[in-house]
Parts: sequence; structure tokens; C-alpha cells
Amino acid sequence: MATFKHISSKNADYGAAEKYLTFAHDEFSMKPTLDENGRLVPRENFRIATIGCGEEDFAIACMRANLRYGKNQKREDVKSHHYIISFDPRDGTDNGLTVDRAQQLGEEFCKTHFCGHQALVCTHPDGHNQSGNIHVHIVINSLRIEEVPLLPYMDRPADTKAGCKHRCTDAAMEYFKSEVMEMCHRENLYQIDLLHGSANRVTEREYWAQKKGQAALDERNEKITADGLPPRTTKFETDKEKLRQTLRAVLDTSTTFEQFSALLLQQGITVKESRGRLSYLTPDRTKPITARKLGDDFDYAAVMLRMTPVLACLEQNAHRVVEERAAALKADKNAPKRSVMERLHEKQTAVKNDGIQRTVDIEAKRAEGKGVGYERWAKVHNLKQMARAQFLLEIGFGSQDELDAAVNVAQANMQKSYAALKSFDPKIAEQKTLQDWILKYIKTKDVCKGINTIKREKDRAAYRQKHEADFIIYESARRYFDTQGIKKLPTNAAIRAEIQRLIAEKNAAYNVYYADKERFKELQTIQHNLAKLHGEPTPEKTKKKEQEL
Repeated sequence: MATFKHISSKNADYGAAEKYLTFAHDEFSMKPTLDENGRLVPRENFRIATIGCGEEDFAIACMRANLRYGKNQKREDVKSHHYIISFDPRDGTDNGLTVDRAQQLGEEFCKTHFCGHQALVCTHPDGHNQSGNIHVHIVINSLRIEEVPLLPYMDRPADTKAGCKHRCTDAAMEYFKSEVMEMCHRENLYQIDLLHGSANRVTEREYWAQKKGQAALDERNEKITADGLPPRTTKFETDKEKLRQTLRAVLDTSTTFEQFSALLLQQGITVKESRGRLSYLTPDRTKPITARKLGDDFDYAAVMLRMTPVLACLEQNAHRVVEERAAALKADKNAPKRSVMERLHEKQTAVKNDGIQRTVDIEAKRAEGKGVGYERWAKVHNLKQMARAQFLLEIGFGSQDELDAAVNVAQANMQKSYAALKSFDPKIAEQKTLQDWILKYIKTKDVCKGINTIKREKDRAAYRQKHEADFIIYESARRYFDTQGIKKLPTNAAIRAEIQRLIAEKNAAYNVYYADKERFKELQTIQHNLAKLHGEPTPEKTKKKEQEL
């Protein structure tokens, strides 16, 4: 899923940003990584480009602009803004996202939403945690060097003028997040709802605290292991994460809010409720931790929802399943014990065989030049997948006809959810078009209304000729409102809220479509493998024969 982050910087050295983006840095100290000769180590496979700097370097161009307008001269001034768009690691393999394409998307995003600013756009193929997530850095000079149109997130006249500074407000962040979500939907990339909270909200500070704590714990465990002793714990948890686990454990056993508060108080945690918001005070703190900093699962609405009878019944069912599994494991104690290597192999194969895969066309692979070793592996792989498909057929469907019917139903559901997903595109486009015309109307309204104060016809003609472009835009906007039947213009905030609502609903529709798509692919794979098992033509080959006929 793509995420969006913002960091403001008061560092007057604009070259430091480019140095960070192009050379490797230590993830904890943020100091440059040096080789054995004391030289900087360049990053690998990155893309970088400057926007609005002309032929000059980014740092020089920014300093010249600051001197020209007399801005960013004080120590407390915000010199630059750093925005990061991180894509899902699966986008590279599943959706064909490349570093070059991500760089292109980043440059387009910068030119659209940060026009008038000198900018540095850089794309890295991986993150600190080596998860393979392609991410784009956009660093802009806080000073605007050109006058720009009134963008949807702007609410002051100074936000468009040259010589004024960029402001990252809450409305701006919501607008940027909605645009990132819309970009991912347009490019068919994985995406989550950025406009609403998450079940577990991990801040930047908590993330790095966990990383540093884990590194220190690993270092201590190495010394303990070297002494021949087993380490007591191998996973570091922050205080907030420990609090989340405690809250979840208490929520699973509580039926009323009073019981929830009493159980927490037994563990030394005080719950405070103020204006519908919860906060939690632990024994080692003097200031409570708000539910907003922990995640949406711990706010007042979510906690009260967990106390409803329906959810309590679901919780009881969940506990019953857990107890049944524990009893089954306890009854299996007399079974012969397996070695560590056998259990490790079982764990690895269980993870790998969690889903069903398509069989391999051995003849086609042999024609491509694959050797005997690959053919031997492919035969075993095909047998495993056919057996798994037969097993899934037996436990899930009574016959081949039921499977074929389920495939047709899954395909119909996928097409239906896809149509529902695409139905949001014209609605969002309509709102954005209306927003664009309203912004144009507002910007030209005062100029065009100024002609009413001029009495002489000759002066009115001269005034209209001087502001001809503004009159054309203003009259075009009026015609658009008339054709749409709009008598009273909605506010910019109302339109922005409506666009964000539509994008959030589109994101939910995308999740439904993705689930239907995965279900259809799974059933289609079972159908394909069973056809191979029984020696029947696969659906693809049948389709090709029909086309040939």
C-alpha cells in the first residue's frame, strides 16, 4: 500500500538533502556511510531530477531565490519540506512498478501539487528495512518563486503569490493523501485508505525507537549466546506496543466499559474519558497516552462497539475455537517427537504451500531451453498442485459442475465489483472539474466585477481589453455553472470533503474488488489444475481452439 509522509526541515544547508538522497546513510544515526578509505558510499539504482532550478544546482538555486526575496534568513525559519511517497513492496512483482515509472509519477505529482517551487525528486528502489518498497522523495524549497493558480488545498491569497512560503496544513495533507490514493487507483497499484486512521498507529518516533531497541537487544543476545546461554527474549517491544497488547487482552474479556476500566486499573492503568475521547495513564508515566496515538481500535467508539452482545458472542466463539485447538494439541502429546530440523522444515513448507499455484507447462519450458533438473522439479510441482486442487475440490465442492458454477459466480462477482469501482471515476472527475471552475471563478471574479465601477464606455472597453483573459475565464465559468444548473456555489472545503469521501469509498470498493479477484483466480487455478490432472483441455486451450474455429 502506498503511504504519504511529510517532514519539515530548518537546515539551511540545501546540499545536505541531495547528499542524503544520493549517498548511503546509517539508518539510526543518519550519518553518511564511509568505505574503508573514508569516502562516501553512493546509493545504488536511484533516479534523481531537479524541477524549477534551470541549469543550476538545487542548493544554489534555492539560496539565490532566498536572497532575492529576503526569506529563510532566520534560524527558526522552515527552509524546506520533504515529502515521501512509499509504494507497496508487492507493486514491483504484481503490478509491474519500476524505479523509472515511480520517478515519473513522483515528478508528475511534484509539478502538479508543488508548482512554483524549486524541487528535488529522487526515487530509491528499497527502504531501510530491506522490504523492497520503491519510494519517492520530493524535497521542495519552502519559498515559492512563481505565482501559481489557486490549488484546492490553499485557503489564503498568499498561498499563490511568488515570494511567499509553502504551508503544510492539515487540509493540505488530506488533499495530498487523497491525490496519492487516486494516483494508485489510476495506476492499478496497491493502496489503503490514508484518509482514515489505522487499527495500530505507529508514529515515526515509535518506529525508530523499536528499530534501535531491537538492534540493542540483538547485540546483547549475541553476547549471551556467545557465553552459551539462551537469551530470555528476542523481540523488543516499545511501551506503547506493550500497552496495546494489554488493552487487547482486557478487551477480549470485558463485556462492559466499567469492567474494562476495572480490569485495567488492576494492572495499574487508568482510563480517562473526555468529550468522547479515551486516554490511558500507565504507572511509569505522568502524562496519559491518548487513544489517537495508539490506534483506532482503542478509541471510545471502538471500545464501546466491542461491548455489544453480537461482538461478545463472536468473541466467545473465537475463544471456543482456540480452546478446541489447544485440547487437540494436548491430546497429541503422546505422538513421537520430531527433531528441530523436521519442525523447521514443516514450518517453511507450511508458509510456502499456503496457497495453490498453477501447474507448469513442461513442454513449453523444455522448448525454452530448460534442463533435466528443471523438468524433474516441474513434475513434482505439478503433482503437488494437482493433488492440492483435488483435495480442495473434495472438501469444498461436491462435483466438477459445482466448481465450474462457483468459478462463473466468482467471475460475475469480480466483474460486478470492478464496475462498482469504476463507477466512482466519473463522480470524482465531476467534482474535480467543478472545483477547478470554482477556483477559476473566484480568482477572476474581483477583476471582472471591477468594470462595474467604470462609467465611461471608452474606459470600460479599455479595461475589458486589458483583462481580456480574465473575462474569458470568468464567462466560461459562468456558462459551466448554468449548464450544470448550479445556482449557489458550494464552498471549496465542502467540495474537498466530498472528493475525499468519494476517494475513500472508492478505496473500500477496491478492497472488495481485490478480494473477489483473488477468489476468482484461486478457483480458476483449481479448475486449471484439475483439468490437467484428468487429461482434459485447460480453459485457456479450449478458448484458443474456439478462436481458431
